[in-house]
Amino acid sequence: MSSTLCSTMYLVSILFASLAITPLVLKTFFPYFWKDAWYLANLVRILLKLVLRRRRKPLFLVLDRFLEQSVAHADRPFIVFENKTYSYLDTDRRSNKIANALQRHSTLRPGDTVALFMGNEPAFIFTWLALAKLGCPVAFLNHNIRSRSLLHCFNCCSAKLLIAAEELQEAVEEVLPSLREQGVCVYLMTKQCDTPGVEGFSDQVEEASDTPLPQALRSDITFKSPAVYIYTSGTTGLPKAAVITQNRLLVALAVLDSTGITPGDVIYLNLPLYHTAGFLIGFIGSIETGSTIILRRKFSASQFWDDCRKYNVTVVQYIGEVLRYLCNTPKRDNDREHKVRLAIGNGVRAEIWKEFLNRFGNIYVREFYASTEGNVGLINYTGKIGAIGRVNYLHRLFPYALIKYDTERDEPIRDSTGLCVEAPKDETGLLVCKITNITPFVGYANSQQTEKKRLRDVFQKGDLYFNSGDLLKIGQDNFIYFQDRVGDTFRWKGENVATTEVADILTLIDFVQEANVYGVQVPGNEGRIGMAAVTLKWGEQFDGNKTFSHVASYLPAYARPRFIRIQMTGTFKQMKVRLVEEGFDPAGITDPLYILQERNQSYTPLTGQIYGSIVAGIIKL
Repeated sequence: MSSTLCSTMYLVSILFASLAITPLVLKTFFPYFWKDAWYLANLVRILLKLVLRRRRKPLFLVLDRFLEQSVAHADRPFIVFENKTYSYLDTDRRSNKIANALQRHSTLRPGDTVALFMGNEPAFIFTWLALAKLGCPVAFLNHNIRSRSLLHCFNCCSAKLLIAAEELQEAVEEVLPSLREQGVCVYLMTKQCDTPGVEGFSDQVEEASDTPLPQALRSDITFKSPAVYIYTSGTTGLPKAAVITQNRLLVALAVLDSTGITPGDVIYLNLPLYHTAGFLIGFIGSIETGSTIILRRKFSASQFWDDCRKYNVTVVQYIGEVLRYLCNTPKRDNDREHKVRLAIGNGVRAEIWKEFLNRFGNIYVREFYASTEGNVGLINYTGKIGAIGRVNYLHRLFPYALIKYDTERDEPIRDSTGLCVEAPKDETGLLVCKITNITPFVGYANSQQTEKKRLRDVFQKGDLYFNSGDLLKIGQDNFIYFQDRVGDTFRWKGENVATTEVADILTLIDFVQEANVYGVQVPGNEGRIGMAAVTLKWGEQFDGNKTFSHVASYLPAYARPRFIRIQMTGTFKQMKVRLVEEGFDPAGITDPLYILQERNQSYTPLTGQIYGSIVAGIIKL
């Protein structure tokens, strides 16, 4: 045998040996190599699709993707709601009727903003599609808000028209005098309405044609045009209208597609459509994949799995509380008898995640991190329990970082040159993301509110970053973990609560001198529940009945302080850290404590016995 042949065989054997041990080496030293590679390839595919769509003429919008689906899959079920099924074609035609009715009976013009005040029902989706066909941006009003908050949210988007659900007539009438002063048209989704200034709209819709609307109505729209306004409670004040542009909406098409969801999947949507998760991920994401939506008015732990079995649901959405509520239901023999293969959402604690999988079976949980107005998003594509994402190859393309943050002073820590300091691994830091053409930050309808979320001179003089207001931590293994929120915001029942808004409302009570609102942790619950430390005016007494009546009139249930602490001295902001640490345990607090009692419609004294029942999970908050 020649030396050349021997050398060749030797090299071939080394090659095969190397190939044979490569998987072992990767598994040992780079355990997430293949998942990282798959994620990168999938993201490249999605980015290419986005680039091609952005180059199409005329402008290709999310609405155009829906119209494609309604032609290609006309008879496929799109929305299933309370035993009624609407196909893609049905949905297209219903939205045409609403759009044609608006054209005939209103003075609405392309570009005019419309406020939609409606819960989870097919009419919400039909109406949004109708307004999209008319070239009108839509502001989604939380159907739980009332009075001052409702009027504020309506006003900050400069809407010309309000469309409301029939069951919200009383809430509309509360603010109707102000709306009429502004010359706002109000349509109620009912056949007849006797209230002056409010028109019944259902009959007009039924009588309207279902012929398609001309594309020319949308000819002035650009990718920077606002598509929807979604309200978020930021660090200060009343809810803020985050601007979701047409480009952002187009990007949102990819969310479900990126997780492997197909046209054959059935998606259970029980989160509010007026929020980002329900609208952008559940609804808009389903348009891209051509999937079927099982739409629920609201989440019900007792009916969740029965619905999943009844409708052969394969994908569910969640926020942290949803999975905890499901785990708290009585165990049943058929807990694992379902077709759900994927759960996508955010905010689940590691221990609930484990319990959910152990009880309900091998469901792939896709935990993600994002904010309504933010320019950064993370997703845990590996399934590692507890993580919200992972640092990977795309870090340079989407330049985010964690910087050191002083929670006492409520501001980033800066060095002697005035620049921020990057937090090392395993240390909690504030998440910021550089504002670039690839990662733009559009912000809010109010430019001053937008400026407050911009952070300058982060790593270089003159650079500009988005301040997420969230504290995260990157572990040694490059996984990213959510830690807490900063500033004057806390999260409860899946809603962000702005403490300044709640404090302002409390100080409207005639016997309250000053209020400091904050969130406290409750064992066994995600997020923080609202608590207020208040000082009373000289010579005044606390009135639990009057306080309950006041907060119930001005605040939705999730934003009402569950506990109130009466202090003898001022409640300055620098005391908030100590107040949060002390919580609501009567054993460690000498100040009078009160708890909101829905049944009694009052704030009543918080006793040690009540506290013990809350901690033990006997009293549910």
